[in-house]
Amino acid sequence: MIQSATDTEIKKKEIDNKFLIPEIISMLNAGHTVTLGLRGVSMRPFLEDRRDKAILRKPQSIHVGDAVLAEVAPKRYVLHRIIAIEGDKVTLRGDGNLANETCSISDVHGYAEAFYRKGRTKADSTSGRKWLLYSYIWTRLYPIRRYLLFAYRIYLRLVGTNNKSGK
Repeated sequence: MIQSATDTEIKKKEIDNKFLIPEIISMLNAGHTVTLGLRGVSMRPFLEDRRDKAILRKPQSIHVGDAVLAEVAPKRYVLHRIIAIEGDKVTLRGDGNLANETCSISDVHGYAEAFYRKGRTKADSTSGRKWLLYSYIWTRLYPIRRYLLFAYRIYLRLVGTNNKSGK
């Protein structure tokens, strides 16, 4: 999403990821840090569609547990957690997903160093105690994740949360 401000009016325009992500990768390769509004529900329950933002940088190295921007098929990009690295093969899974995806190490273009969640102005660092604790617990709940995510979806329907307001 691109925002421009003229006096007090802010205009927003959404750009399709197939056009936006290659530009973001170009900026990361040039050494810039990029803040990207998140789309999709694959990192639920802690990162929500159109509510949260990721701060990305070019990875120096990658490790199991890292949340990364990767190209899993031609022009198909995901922001998922690394669950395994075997040689050049990287296995990824979104926190809200049950299935895995794979790519090569060279297809990992960005590393999430922090997230802005729930409309907050202070980012949660992925190297911070809170994120590391969440990651430790959530990744070990994989065997029962299906039931937890189902309960979470029911909860969202019951409370009528649209998850776009940042509240």
